[in-house]
Amino acid sequence: MENGSSESRNKARLAIMELANMISVPMSLNAAVRLGLADAIWNDGDNSPLSATEILPRLHLTYQNGTIGGDPENLQRILRMLTSYGVFSEHLTNAGRKYSITDVGKTLVTDSDGLSYAAYVLQHHQEALMRAWPLVHTAVVEPETEPYVKANGEAAYAQYGKCEEMNGLMQKAMSGVSVPFMKAILDGYDGFKYVEHLVDVGGSAGDCLRMIIKQFPNVRQGINFDLPEVVAKAPKIPGVTHMGGDMFQSVPSGDAIFMKWVLTTWTDEECKQIMKNCYKALPVGGKLVACEPVLPKETDDSHRTRALLEGDIFVMTIYRTKGKHRTEEEFKELGLSAGFSTFRPFYIDYFYTILEFQK
Repeated sequence: MENGSSESRNKARLAIMELANMISVPMSLNAAVRLGLADAIWNDGDNSPLSATEILPRLHLTYQNGTIGGDPENLQRILRMLTSYGVFSEHLTNAGRKYSITDVGKTLVTDSDGLSYAAYVLQHHQEALMRAWPLVHTAVVEPETEPYVKANGEAAYAQYGKCEEMNGLMQKAMSGVSVPFMKAILDGYDGFKYVEHLVDVGGSAGDCLRMIIKQFPNVRQGINFDLPEVVAKAPKIPGVTHMGGDMFQSVPSGDAIFMKWVLTTWTDEECKQIMKNCYKALPVGGKLVACEPVLPKETDDSHRTRALLEGDIFVMTIYRTKGKHRTEEEFKELGLSAGFSTFRPFYIDYFYTILEFQK
């Protein structure tokens, strides 16, 4: 610490203080979702700047005697924190600080379908998941067992299957993330144009298939393939058949196979097995369309790189210590090892990349 200029040492101390207190950011975001701040401020599109005192009545926090509850000072502290990360916009007025919703904050606003990224935030901060985070270092010391398993006694997906509340939140979270992403890729990717029979592996509630079929009416049959306990709760969708099974055993046949955020949570060998099963289920010329986070070759401090690397650590901690986000070259090698002859990436979304593997 003695080397370097006074300014560089100051910056270093400031940087490590920020990193050490970084937990305040996701916890404040979690608090904002639990309080319903985004919907309260957005107010069906009004989005007029409001003070913490003006926001409180919209949160419907009442005491037993019927009076409005909540602490405006502490609420403002949360609003200021999240303003520094672009979730809210701060307006300094003669009456004090007021807040409105930014484009980032709007992702937490409930849309006409009852969806937003709010469920994704809540899903990531459930008590069982939070217990795993102090054990991240054990992924280095004992990589055979996930920190989540060490903290909870069983794997995350096993708990999802047993706990209706966790499974329901997972499905809602995936829907909230999938719908805006699918809107983006369907506007920029036409790879389903000539597909008649489409299989979605790990399709959860079937939202992706529903949107693809709506955009591409040439898709006459969609199969939503996931674990039996997952598809058992999936809603009826015209043109879609929900099918339970195990992708490590086999995958339903189709002209094309779609998957989103599936390969990330598995090891290289497991990914090869999944992709080999997809290869077997496709006709010659058929293709696997995988949407996955793709790491850049070099590490930088951009928002995109940080978001991808943060997601990678989440996978390592919660799902699989050797499951991971991969680079484009790593995905290409997996596809070739599974038998696919060609590989093409499409960078349309900032988080997900469309990876096309053709048989």
